[in-house]
Order: sequence, then structure tokens, then C-alpha cells
Amino acid sequence: MTQSERQFFLIKELISEKNEYKNIQIPSDDAQQKILLRSLMNIREAKNADKNFLEIQDEYLQNELMQKGITDINTLSPVKKNIYLWKGDITTLKCDAIVNAANSAMTGCYEPCHSCIDNCIHTFSGIQLRAECDSLMKKQGFLEPTGNAKITGAYNLPCKFVIHTVGPIIKNSVTKKDCELLQSCYRSCLNLAKKNNLQSIAFCCISTGVFCFPNEKAAQIAVTTVKEFLAKEKSQMKVVFNVFKNEDYEIYKKLFSLSAD
Repeated sequence: MTQSERQFFLIKELISEKNEYKNIQIPSDDAQQKILLRSLMNIREAKNADKNFLEIQDEYLQNELMQKGITDINTLSPVKKNIYLWKGDITTLKCDAIVNAANSAMTGCYEPCHSCIDNCIHTFSGIQLRAECDSLMKKQGFLEPTGNAKITGAYNLPCKFVIHTVGPIIKNSVTKKDCELLQSCYRSCLNLAKKNNLQSIAFCCISTGVFCFPNEKAAQIAVTTVKEFLAKEKSQMKVVFNVFKNEDYEIYKKLFSLSAD
């Protein structure tokens, strides 16, 4: 199969899963097909698929990843001992674990093609991730508390694991409790990484997107919490602060007292 044929096959299979999708027209344009495929994956309920579907999906996602390119943590230069600042797409980073800013249901973002990291990670890992998260949550029997974290496989991502954490949602002003919960997110992720003998972890900017935590305050908490953990544990774990926006990159550069490029 070519990549275009895989893409068409996956779209047809996902459309066939629900009778209400039968009138969906598959566009001929490749870019529009990609949007449709991602949308169908995003809204799909958590469930398994047959072996043939998974094999073709995995081939498709691996090919897409190769086209985007992979960044290996070992090619990055630290800004401080064992601490890295990297601007890029976290779904292309090769390390032991990346952190997903999840919601309390923990099964991903269901809004088609939403730009949040939760949506991106679930899209490019494949449908297996939502199924695993759903299994964990059903076993738990209640929503994930804010500040906690869970670890899953990464499937078609270049990292080995995904650590999902639920950050605080800011409705008005930031409270002391909000700050404590964000600290707990970073500590929970680091403790999970330590428990699973991981050597590297990459953090996104937890809670700063649709959860509305102020970017600068969130970055301060992130850096302080990570530094304290590494010092207290005498850990050699490599920690990446991953940013996607220029605003966040400048904030972290300032925190690490880096000169302008």
C-alpha cells in the first residue's frame, strides 16, 4: 500500500463503523483527507480495532512521523545540568516519556482537529492509546484527580511512554491551591518516571492552554519543582521543557538566563 492508499483505507473503515457516517463524502484532496481522518480518529469512542486496521494505521502513522522527522534527546544541548529547553513538536521527540496535559476523563480530546496537546498526542499515537486510557479509567472507577498522573504506552510515537497528568483549570485569578496542584502535576510525573526507571522525560507547558494558567507563573513553578526534585533525589534524569510557542520559549530562556539567539 502507498501512504495515500493507507489513508483512504483508514477513512473508509472508520466511516463504516457508524451508520450515521454513511453519507460522509471522502474528498479527493490529500490535505482534506488528512483532516477527515484525524477528525474521525478524534471522535471515535475508546474501543479496539481488528488486526488489519491496526497494522495499516501503524504503518500510516509511522510514515507520517518519518516525514515530519524525529528529534532525539541525545542531540539536544542542556541549558543546565540534565535540563533542556526545546521548541518543537513533542510528538516527534525521542525520549523515554513525554507528558500529556490531559483532562480528568483521561481518554483524550474528542474535538475534531483541536490544537491542544492532548488531541495531538492521541492522534499521532493511534487509537490504541485511547483504548488503554479508557481501560485504566474504568478500572479506577472515578475521574482522575487534578495533580495526579498515569503512565501508558506511546504506541506510534517515538517516545517509549506517555505520562498523562491533569492540571488545574483557572477560572478567575490564580490561587495558592492552583499553584500547589500544578506543582503536584510535575512531582507526580517525575515520581512515575522514577518508579518506572525512566532516564528522560519531556514536559509540555501544563495547564497554560485552554486551562488558562498564566504562562510565566506556570513556567516558574515548573522549573522550581523540577530543580527541587532532581536535587532532592540526586537524580541524573534528563528533563526537557518542551515549548511550542515563542512566548513560552522566551519565558523559559529568561528563567534560565539564556542570551538571545
